[in-house]
Amino acid sequence: MNKGSKMQRTLFSLVLPLIICCQNTSPDQAVTGVLNNLHLYAAEARGPEYFDLFADDAIFFGTDIGERWEKNAFQEYGLARFETGQGWTYHMTERNIYFSDDDQTCWFDELIRNDKYGQLRGTGVLKLVDQEWKIMQYNLVLPMPNDLLPKYAQEIKEFYKEE
Repeated sequence: MNKGSKMQRTLFSLVLPLIICCQNTSPDQAVTGVLNNLHLYAAEARGPEYFDLFADDAIFFGTDIGERWEKNAFQEYGLARFETGQGWTYHMTERNIYFSDDDQTCWFDELIRNDKYGQLRGTGVLKLVDQEWKIMQYNLVLPMPNDLLPKYAQEIKEFYKEE
């Protein structure tokens, strides 16, 4: 056997496990990647990639009570904003992911930080669609300390009463 073919076999035996390892991404790793990309693409105003993470029938809930966005409407709003070069930046600080018994659906909660608004919470559901994890629902929430709730709840009630 010549040195070239022995070297090729050795190289192949070293590279093959890496290829197999990289292709066998666990569901947890795959979902983590989708959620990490969600925040990355939003921060970089990468509209097409951002909205491709959502299922066609996805729903996005914003912090305002009136923000229940079906994907098409959310995409129209988001793409217009992203085209200006402005996205929105949230940094994940904590995340929990849970899977259905058949590993076809998962739900998560995460704490995310924004420079302007501070700590927020994102929750949602992803579903495996044609071997890709797609966001079915994302809910952005501004958590409030219980001691502040009476004061701000009253202000919010008055705000919506005026509309």
